[in-house]
Amino acid sequence: MRIRLPPAVFRNITSHTHTYAHLSAFSFPKQKRFLNTHSQNTQFAITPQSARKMSTASSAPSTAMNSTATSSADATAASSQSDLALPQSSPYVPRYIDIGINLTDRQFHGEYHGKQVHQSDLDDIVQRGRLGGVEKLMLTGSCLKESKAALEIAQNYPGYMYTTVGVHPCSAKDLTNHRAGHAAYIDSLRTLALSSPLVAAFGEIGLDYDRLYHASVEEQKLAFTMQLDLAGELGLPLFLHSRAAAEDFEAILFPRLPRLKGGLVHSFTGSMDEMKRIVGAGLYVGVNGCSLKTEENLAVMKEIPLDRLMIETDGPWCEIRPTHASSKYLKDAPALPKAVKKERFVAGTNQLIKGRNEPVCISQVAYVIANVKGISIEEVCEAAWKNTVDVFGLGVKTAE
Repeated sequence: MRIRLPPAVFRNITSHTHTYAHLSAFSFPKQKRFLNTHSQNTQFAITPQSARKMSTASSAPSTAMNSTATSSADATAASSQSDLALPQSSPYVPRYIDIGINLTDRQFHGEYHGKQVHQSDLDDIVQRGRLGGVEKLMLTGSCLKESKAALEIAQNYPGYMYTTVGVHPCSAKDLTNHRAGHAAYIDSLRTLALSSPLVAAFGEIGLDYDRLYHASVEEQKLAFTMQLDLAGELGLPLFLHSRAAAEDFEAILFPRLPRLKGGLVHSFTGSMDEMKRIVGAGLYVGVNGCSLKTEENLAVMKEIPLDRLMIETDGPWCEIRPTHASSKYLKDAPALPKAVKKERFVAGTNQLIKGRNEPVCISQVAYVIANVKGISIEEVCEAAWKNTVDVFGLGVKTAE
Protein backbone atom coordinates (compact mmCIF):
# COMPACT_ATOMS: atom_id res chain seq x y z
CA MET A 1 0.00 0.00 0.00
CA ARG A 2 1.44 3.38 -1.00
CA ILE A 3 0.93 6.64 0.85
CA ARG A 4 1.22 10.06 -0.76
CA LEU A 5 2.53 12.50 1.82
CA PRO A 6 2.11 16.26 1.57
CA PRO A 7 5.31 17.79 0.06
CA ALA A 8 6.27 19.66 3.25
CA VAL A 9 5.95 16.52 5.38
CA PHE A 10 7.83 14.41 2.85
CA ARG A 11 10.70 16.92 2.69
CA ASN A 12 11.03 17.11 6.46
CA ILE A 13 11.27 13.32 6.62
CA THR A 14 13.62 12.76 3.71
CA SER A 15 15.67 15.89 3.09
CA HIS A 16 18.52 14.89 5.37
CA THR A 17 18.33 11.09 5.08
CA HIS A 18 21.67 10.92 3.33
CA THR A 19 23.44 12.53 6.28
CA TYR A 20 22.51 10.05 8.98
CA ALA A 21 25.21 7.56 8.01
CA HIS A 22 27.85 10.15 8.90
CA LEU A 23 26.59 11.23 12.31
CA SER A 24 29.05 8.98 14.14
CA ALA A 25 31.93 11.00 12.75
CA PHE A 26 30.21 14.41 12.94
CA SER A 27 28.18 14.85 16.09
CA PHE A 28 26.82 18.10 17.46
CA PRO A 29 26.27 19.07 21.09
CA LYS A 30 23.61 16.77 22.55
CA GLN A 31 21.48 19.48 24.04
CA LYS A 32 20.89 21.23 20.72
CA ARG A 33 21.33 19.01 17.70
CA PHE A 34 20.81 20.49 14.29
CA LEU A 35 18.61 17.56 13.25
CA ASN A 36 16.08 15.38 15.00
CA THR A 37 18.07 12.24 14.37
CA HIS A 38 16.85 8.73 14.98
CA SER A 39 19.42 5.94 14.74
CA GLN A 40 22.73 5.97 12.96
CA ASN A 41 23.08 4.43 9.51
CA THR A 42 19.28 4.47 9.03
CA GLN A 43 17.47 4.83 5.73
CA PHE A 44 13.78 5.69 5.99
CA ALA A 45 11.18 3.94 3.83
CA ILE A 46 7.73 5.52 3.87
CA THR A 47 5.31 2.64 4.44
CA PRO A 48 1.86 2.43 6.01
CA GLN A 49 3.48 0.99 9.12
CA SER A 50 6.11 3.71 9.49
CA ALA A 51 3.56 6.43 8.81
CA ARG A 52 1.34 4.94 11.48
CA LYS A 53 4.17 4.88 14.02
CA MET A 54 4.92 8.53 13.29
CA SER A 55 1.32 9.59 13.72
CA THR A 56 0.36 11.56 16.76
CA ALA A 57 -3.29 11.16 15.91
CA SER A 58 -3.46 7.39 16.28
CA SER A 59 -2.84 6.99 20.01
CA ALA A 60 -6.40 5.94 20.90
CA PRO A 61 -6.87 2.19 21.67
CA SER A 62 -7.98 0.20 18.62
CA THR A 63 -11.67 -0.62 18.53
CA ALA A 64 -10.68 -4.02 17.20
CA MET A 65 -9.56 -4.92 20.75
CA ASN A 66 -13.18 -5.17 21.87
CA SER A 67 -14.75 -7.95 19.81
CA THR A 68 -18.11 -7.66 21.59
CA ALA A 69 -18.57 -4.00 20.71
CA THR A 70 -17.05 -3.75 17.22
CA SER A 71 -17.89 -5.69 14.09
CA SER A 72 -15.13 -7.09 11.92
CA ALA A 73 -16.05 -4.57 9.23
CA ASP A 74 -15.62 -1.68 11.70
CA ALA A 75 -12.31 -3.11 12.84
CA THR A 76 -11.10 -3.31 9.26
CA ALA A 77 -12.10 0.29 8.61
CA ALA A 78 -10.42 1.46 11.82
CA SER A 79 -7.23 -0.40 10.91
CA SER A 80 -7.23 1.10 7.42
CA GLN A 81 -7.74 4.59 8.86
CA SER A 82 -4.89 4.05 11.31
CA ASP A 83 -2.59 2.87 8.50
CA LEU A 84 -3.27 6.07 6.59
CA ALA A 85 -2.89 8.41 9.56
CA LEU A 86 -0.30 11.19 9.12
CA PRO A 87 1.46 13.40 11.66
CA GLN A 88 -0.72 16.31 12.67
CA SER A 89 2.30 18.58 12.88
CA SER A 90 5.79 17.88 11.60
CA PRO A 91 8.69 19.77 13.22
CA TYR A 92 10.26 22.19 10.80
CA VAL A 93 13.78 21.32 9.66
CA PRO A 94 15.57 24.54 8.60
CA ARG A 95 17.15 24.51 5.15
CA TYR A 96 19.69 27.01 3.96
CA ILE A 97 21.40 28.22 0.81
CA ASP A 98 24.67 30.02 1.52
CA ILE A 99 24.78 32.44 -1.39
CA GLY A 100 28.19 33.87 -0.52
CA ILE A 101 31.02 31.54 0.52
CA ASN A 102 34.67 31.99 -0.49
CA LEU A 103 35.89 28.40 -0.59
CA THR A 104 38.87 29.38 -2.72
CA ASP A 105 40.34 31.26 0.23
CA ARG A 106 43.43 29.47 1.47
CA GLN A 107 42.11 29.30 5.05
CA PHE A 108 39.76 26.54 3.91
CA HIS A 109 42.81 24.62 2.73
CA GLY A 110 44.82 25.02 5.92
CA GLU A 111 46.99 27.95 4.82
CA TYR A 112 47.23 31.24 6.74
CA HIS A 113 49.33 34.20 5.61
CA GLY A 114 51.29 31.94 3.28
CA LYS A 115 52.01 29.30 5.93
CA GLN A 116 50.51 25.80 5.94
CA VAL A 117 49.14 25.32 9.46
CA HIS A 118 46.95 22.25 9.02
CA GLN A 119 45.79 19.98 6.23
CA SER A 120 42.88 20.98 4.01
CA ASP A 121 39.54 20.21 5.62
CA LEU A 122 37.22 21.19 2.77
CA ASP A 123 35.34 17.88 2.82
CA ASP A 124 34.75 18.26 6.57
CA ILE A 125 33.43 21.79 6.02
CA VAL A 126 31.00 20.53 3.41
CA GLN A 127 29.84 17.68 5.66
CA ARG A 128 29.28 19.99 8.62
CA GLY A 129 27.25 22.28 6.41
CA ARG A 130 25.08 19.44 5.18
CA LEU A 131 24.41 18.25 8.73
CA GLY A 132 23.49 21.82 9.65
CA GLY A 133 20.87 22.02 6.91
CA VAL A 134 22.93 23.79 4.23
CA GLU A 135 21.59 22.30 1.01
CA LYS A 136 23.29 24.55 -1.56
CA LEU A 137 26.39 26.72 -1.76
CA MET A 138 27.20 29.51 -4.21
CA LEU A 139 30.95 30.06 -4.35
CA THR A 140 32.18 33.59 -4.95
CA GLY A 141 34.52 34.46 -7.80
CA SER A 142 36.64 37.57 -7.19
CA CYS A 143 38.82 37.64 -10.32
CA LEU A 144 39.45 35.43 -13.34
CA LYS A 145 41.87 33.16 -11.47
CA GLU A 146 39.65 32.77 -8.41
CA SER A 147 36.55 32.28 -10.56
CA LYS A 148 38.29 29.39 -12.33
CA ALA A 149 39.33 27.91 -8.97
CA ALA A 150 35.78 28.22 -7.61
CA LEU A 151 34.39 26.40 -10.63
CA GLU A 152 36.96 23.61 -10.21
CA ILE A 153 35.85 23.12 -6.61
CA ALA A 154 32.15 23.19 -7.53
CA GLN A 155 32.67 20.54 -10.17
CA ASN A 156 33.70 18.15 -7.39
CA TYR A 157 30.31 18.66 -5.69
CA PRO A 158 27.83 18.68 -8.59
CA GLY A 159 24.32 19.70 -7.65
CA TYR A 160 25.50 21.05 -4.31
CA MET A 161 27.84 23.86 -5.32
CA TYR A 162 27.46 26.62 -7.89
CA THR A 163 29.66 29.63 -8.62
CA THR A 164 29.86 33.21 -9.71
CA VAL A 165 32.27 34.62 -12.29
CA GLY A 166 33.54 38.17 -12.05
CA VAL A 167 36.08 40.68 -10.77
CA HIS A 168 35.71 42.19 -7.29
CA PRO A 169 36.25 45.97 -7.18
CA CYS A 170 39.40 45.43 -5.11
CA SER A 171 40.77 43.35 -8.00
CA ALA A 172 39.74 45.86 -10.68
CA LYS A 173 43.37 46.40 -11.74
CA ASP A 174 43.50 42.80 -12.91
CA LEU A 175 41.00 43.79 -15.58
CA THR A 176 41.88 47.39 -16.37
CA ASN A 177 45.67 46.83 -16.42
CA HIS A 178 45.70 43.41 -18.05
CA ARG A 179 48.80 43.02 -20.18
CA ALA A 180 46.77 41.92 -23.21
CA GLY A 181 44.21 44.69 -22.68
CA HIS A 182 40.93 44.77 -20.81
CA ALA A 183 39.02 43.48 -23.84
CA ALA A 184 41.04 40.26 -23.71
CA TYR A 185 40.30 39.88 -20.01
CA ILE A 186 36.58 40.39 -20.66
CA ASP A 187 36.74 37.71 -23.35
CA SER A 188 38.26 35.29 -20.84
CA LEU A 189 35.49 36.03 -18.35
CA ARG A 190 32.91 35.43 -21.06
CA THR A 191 34.45 32.10 -22.02
CA LEU A 192 34.56 30.94 -18.41
CA ALA A 193 30.98 32.03 -17.68
CA LEU A 194 29.74 30.08 -20.70
CA SER A 195 31.79 26.98 -19.94
CA SER A 196 29.55 25.38 -17.31
CA PRO A 197 25.92 25.35 -16.12
CA LEU A 198 27.33 25.60 -12.58
CA VAL A 199 27.96 29.31 -13.17
CA ALA A 200 24.85 30.82 -11.61
CA ALA A 201 25.67 34.55 -11.40
CA PHE A 202 28.00 37.28 -12.58
CA GLY A 203 30.02 38.73 -9.74
CA GLU A 204 31.32 39.72 -7.36
CA ILE A 205 31.27 43.11 -9.04
CA GLY A 206 30.64 46.67 -7.87
CA LEU A 207 32.44 49.48 -6.05
CA ASP A 208 34.39 49.62 -2.79
CA TYR A 209 35.60 53.06 -1.75
CA ASP A 210 36.74 51.84 1.67
CA ARG A 211 39.73 50.14 0.03
CA LEU A 212 40.96 52.48 -2.65
CA TYR A 213 44.52 51.33 -1.97
CA HIS A 214 43.65 48.22 -4.02
CA ALA A 215 42.15 50.05 -7.00
CA SER A 216 41.31 53.68 -7.71
CA VAL A 217 37.81 55.06 -8.17
CA GLU A 218 38.25 55.30 -11.93
CA GLU A 219 39.64 51.76 -12.21
CA GLN A 220 36.73 50.39 -10.21
CA LYS A 221 34.12 52.30 -12.20
CA LEU A 222 35.57 51.12 -15.51
CA ALA A 223 35.68 47.49 -14.39
CA PHE A 224 32.13 47.71 -13.01
CA THR A 225 30.71 49.24 -16.19
CA MET A 226 32.38 46.72 -18.50
CA GLN A 227 31.25 43.77 -16.42
CA LEU A 228 27.65 44.98 -16.23
CA ASP A 229 27.60 45.10 -20.02
CA LEU A 230 28.98 41.55 -20.15
CA ALA A 231 26.46 40.30 -17.59
CA GLY A 232 23.67 41.73 -19.71
CA GLU A 233 25.05 40.00 -22.77
CA LEU A 234 25.24 36.67 -20.93
CA GLY A 235 21.85 36.99 -19.27
CA LEU A 236 23.25 36.15 -15.84
CA PRO A 237 21.86 37.63 -12.60
CA LEU A 238 24.21 39.88 -10.64
CA PHE A 239 26.15 39.26 -7.43
CA LEU A 240 26.95 42.82 -6.36
CA HIS A 241 29.24 44.62 -3.91
CA SER A 242 28.76 48.18 -2.66
CA ARG A 243 30.81 49.68 0.15
CA ALA A 244 30.92 53.42 0.92
CA ALA A 245 30.10 54.10 -2.73
CA ALA A 246 26.30 54.21 -2.89
CA GLU A 247 25.99 57.31 -5.08
CA ASP A 248 28.31 56.10 -7.85
CA PHE A 249 27.13 52.50 -7.48
CA GLU A 250 23.51 53.46 -8.08
CA ALA A 251 24.34 55.97 -10.82
CA ILE A 252 26.13 53.28 -12.83
CA LEU A 253 23.83 50.34 -12.05
CA PHE A 254 20.26 51.61 -11.89
CA PRO A 255 19.96 52.99 -15.46
CA ARG A 256 21.19 49.61 -16.78
CA LEU A 257 18.81 47.44 -14.74
CA PRO A 258 16.11 47.23 -17.44
CA ARG A 259 18.67 45.43 -19.65
CA LEU A 260 19.92 43.18 -16.85
CA LYS A 261 18.53 40.11 -15.11
CA GLY A 262 18.36 41.60 -11.62
CA GLY A 263 20.40 40.30 -8.74
CA LEU A 264 21.61 40.74 -5.21
CA VAL A 265 23.64 43.30 -3.27
CA HIS A 266 25.49 40.94 -0.95
CA SER A 267 26.98 41.52 2.51
CA PHE A 268 24.88 44.64 2.89
CA THR A 269 26.05 47.16 5.50
CA GLY A 270 24.53 50.35 4.15
CA SER A 271 22.02 52.83 5.52
CA MET A 272 18.24 52.53 5.73
CA ASP A 273 17.79 54.87 2.78
CA GLU A 274 20.30 52.94 0.71
CA MET A 275 18.53 49.65 1.47
CA LYS A 276 15.18 51.13 0.47
CA ARG A 277 16.58 52.40 -2.84
CA ILE A 278 18.09 49.00 -3.59
CA VAL A 279 14.83 47.21 -2.83
CA GLY A 280 12.89 49.84 -4.74
CA ALA A 281 15.04 49.13 -7.78
CA GLY A 282 13.96 45.49 -7.65
CA LEU A 283 17.19 44.08 -6.23
CA TYR A 284 17.66 41.68 -3.34
CA VAL A 285 19.70 42.19 -0.16
CA GLY A 286 22.18 39.67 1.22
CA VAL A 287 22.65 39.51 5.00
CA ASN A 288 25.57 37.98 6.92
CA GLY A 289 27.37 38.61 10.22
CA CYS A 290 28.87 41.86 8.92
CA SER A 291 25.33 43.09 8.22
CA LEU A 292 24.43 42.60 11.88
CA LYS A 293 27.27 44.19 13.87
CA THR A 294 25.61 47.31 15.25
CA GLU A 295 22.19 48.36 16.49
CA GLU A 296 21.88 50.52 13.37
CA ASN A 297 22.63 47.47 11.21
CA LEU A 298 19.91 45.53 13.03
CA ALA A 299 17.40 48.33 12.55
CA VAL A 300 18.09 48.36 8.81
CA MET A 301 17.91 44.57 8.54
CA LYS A 302 14.58 44.53 10.38
CA GLU A 303 13.05 46.62 7.59
CA ILE A 304 14.30 44.47 4.70
CA PRO A 305 11.15 42.92 3.19
CA LEU A 306 11.15 39.13 3.48
CA ASP A 307 10.54 38.83 -0.25
CA ARG A 308 13.84 40.67 -0.88
CA LEU A 309 16.04 38.83 1.62
CA MET A 310 18.82 36.28 1.11
CA ILE A 311 21.28 34.93 3.68
CA GLU A 312 24.96 34.10 3.54
CA THR A 313 28.10 33.61 5.60
CA ASP A 314 30.71 35.30 3.35
CA GLY A 315 33.11 32.89 5.04
CA PRO A 316 35.86 32.76 6.05
CA TRP A 317 34.96 36.31 7.10
CA CYS A 318 31.89 38.01 8.60
CA GLU A 319 31.22 35.68 11.52
CA ILE A 320 28.91 36.81 14.32
CA ARG A 321 31.06 37.67 17.34
CA PRO A 322 30.14 38.07 21.03
CA THR A 323 30.88 41.80 20.77
CA HIS A 324 28.33 42.31 17.98
CA ALA A 325 24.87 43.70 18.69
CA SER A 326 23.42 40.59 17.06
CA SER A 327 24.91 38.13 19.55
CA LYS A 328 22.14 38.67 22.10
CA TYR A 329 19.65 37.25 19.62
CA LEU A 330 21.32 33.83 19.47
CA LYS A 331 19.91 32.32 22.67
CA ASP A 332 17.68 29.82 20.85
CA ALA A 333 20.04 29.18 17.92
CA PRO A 334 21.47 25.66 17.47
CA ALA A 335 24.79 25.16 19.20
CA LEU A 336 27.76 25.05 16.85
CA PRO A 337 30.61 22.54 17.13
CA LYS A 338 33.50 23.50 19.40
CA ALA A 339 35.95 26.04 17.98
CA VAL A 340 39.71 25.71 18.55
CA LYS A 341 42.76 27.71 17.57
CA LYS A 342 44.08 26.86 14.13
CA GLU A 343 47.35 25.60 15.60
CA ARG A 344 45.46 22.97 17.61
CA PHE A 345 43.05 21.99 14.86
CA VAL A 346 42.98 18.40 13.60
CA ALA A 347 41.02 17.63 10.44
CA GLY A 348 38.27 15.04 10.81
CA THR A 349 37.45 15.91 14.43
CA ASN A 350 34.41 18.08 13.67
CA GLN A 351 35.88 21.24 15.16
CA LEU A 352 35.52 24.78 13.94
CA ILE A 353 38.51 27.09 13.77
CA LYS A 354 38.32 30.26 15.81
CA GLY A 355 37.92 33.29 13.59
CA ARG A 356 37.12 31.25 10.45
CA ASN A 357 33.50 31.48 9.37
CA GLU A 358 32.02 28.58 7.39
CA PRO A 359 28.65 27.45 5.96
CA VAL A 360 27.39 25.64 9.07
CA CYS A 361 27.37 29.00 10.86
CA ILE A 362 24.64 30.35 8.57
CA SER A 363 22.03 29.19 11.07
CA GLN A 364 23.14 31.99 13.38
CA VAL A 365 22.38 34.60 10.74
CA ALA A 366 18.91 33.15 10.20
CA TYR A 367 18.11 33.04 13.92
CA VAL A 368 19.20 36.64 14.46
CA ILE A 369 16.97 37.74 11.59
CA ALA A 370 14.02 35.77 12.95
CA ASN A 371 14.41 37.10 16.48
CA VAL A 372 14.93 40.72 15.45
CA LYS A 373 11.96 40.62 13.10
CA GLY A 374 9.85 38.69 15.61
CA ILE A 375 8.99 35.89 13.19
CA SER A 376 9.66 32.17 13.01
CA ILE A 377 12.85 30.58 11.72
CA GLU A 378 10.70 28.80 9.14
CA GLU A 379 9.50 32.10 7.71
CA VAL A 380 13.07 33.35 7.36
CA CYS A 381 14.49 30.17 5.85
CA GLU A 382 11.66 29.58 3.41
CA ALA A 383 11.60 33.18 2.22
CA ALA A 384 15.36 33.20 1.69
CA TRP A 385 15.17 29.85 -0.08
CA LYS A 386 12.44 31.00 -2.46
CA ASN A 387 14.17 34.30 -3.22
CA THR A 388 17.50 32.59 -3.93
CA VAL A 389 15.98 29.97 -6.20
CA ASP A 390 13.90 32.60 -8.03
CA VAL A 391 17.02 34.63 -8.84
CA PHE A 392 19.83 32.10 -9.20
CA GLY A 393 18.08 28.79 -9.83
CA LEU A 394 20.83 26.54 -8.46
CA GLY A 395 19.25 23.47 -9.98
CA VAL A 396 16.18 23.64 -7.72
CA LYS A 397 12.74 23.06 -9.15
CA THR A 398 10.53 26.03 -8.39
CA ALA A 399 7.85 23.76 -6.92
CA GLU A 400 10.14 22.82 -3.98
